Amino acid sequence: MLRRLAAMLTATAAMVLMVLGAGHAAAAPNIPLGGGSGILLPENADSAAACTITTIGYDKAGDLIGLTAGHCGPAGRAVYSEKFANRGKAGEVVYSTPDLDFAVIKFDKSKVAPLRSVGGVTIRGIQTTPPQFPSVACKTGRTTGNTCGVTWFSDGQAHITQMCIAEGDSGSPVVIGDRLIGMVNGYFEFACLGPETGTNIGPILDRMNKVGFSGFHVY
Repeated sequence: MLRRLAAMLTATAAMVLMVLGAGHAAAAPNIPLGGGSGILLPENADSAAACTITTIGYDKAGDLIGLTAGHCGPAGRAVYSEKFANRGKAGEVVYSTPDLDFAVIKFDKSKVAPLRSVGGVTIRGIQTTPPQFPSVACKTGRTTGNTCGVTWFSDGQAHITQMCIAEGDSGSPVVIGDRLIGMVNGYFEFACLGPETGTNIGPILDRMNKVGFSGFHVY
């Protein structure tokens, strides 16, 4: 039975309060974020969802855009870097949908430094062709780090691989080589033991083009 990754509540109340109350000093260094970076999405003063960025880049309008799993938070939810939460709000979810389970984050270009490489995964481009058996897919997630596994199945929308994932890895970039092919959304039965499943990047880009984020390209 597929278990979709519920947004994991890992931040303590003290941590979330610190995030929400973080200053916005002009002298603060830019926040480095890329595909594989951990993010916090505060739900209230006592808890936050912990997820992972899929990728970061620009749309046709020149906005700095990132992706993560849709179940990580609704539109309007603030986004903070997990590692650099004390540097203040990095962006905000501006679109979230349950059917493809992805969300679009608009980042503050004056505060965020986009990265191509995070934790062993480098994203230099996008592959919209679905991965096929026995291609080896890899990911970097904020919970389980860099793991790889064989692709068991893929269709036009979703894929299934043997990568190790757990709660908090939601949104992690799924790559073959240095090409982004999709994101992590869930796993079957048991974390790390059960196969991973996620949405392919092609349908995500198609939807982005329809809802106002056309021409997206990775940084």
